[in-house]
Amino acid sequence: MAATRPRRARVDDVHDLAVTMPHVTVVDGTKENPVYQVGGKSFVFFRNPRPDATDPHTGEQYSDVIVIWVASKADKQSLLQDDDSPFFTTPHFDRHPSVLVRASRIGELSREELAEVVQDAWLARASARRRATWLAEHP
Repeated sequence: MAATRPRRARVDDVHDLAVTMPHVTVVDGTKENPVYQVGGKSFVFFRNPRPDATDPHTGEQYSDVIVIWVASKADKQSLLQDDDSPFFTTPHFDRHPSVLVRASRIGELSREELAEVVQDAWLARASARRRATWLAEHP
């Protein structure tokens, strides 16, 4: 029997995965883009076009950037080290504990890969007690 290929991630998965984490609130960011928070701390948000994230060939500002928190510089580097990875950063985010991904490239990840990144983002921002409870329930 042939192995089944993992399902590719979709933008809707970002929303579904973020909102199903415990204690999450969704607030409207600028231009009503959703911002997913735990304990008042953002862990995933959809960004408006900005001059720091542009197409290198046309100069057009990306309109589909998603910001996802990471726990450490090492975690950030592990997501950015592969040139084929859909994750990127800009000078504006170089010292920020997050990575960026374009919605148009989210399908380069499997749903399982995206779930891990979103869960890790939540864990990076959740309180120690919430983090410990979630980790105990999801060994």
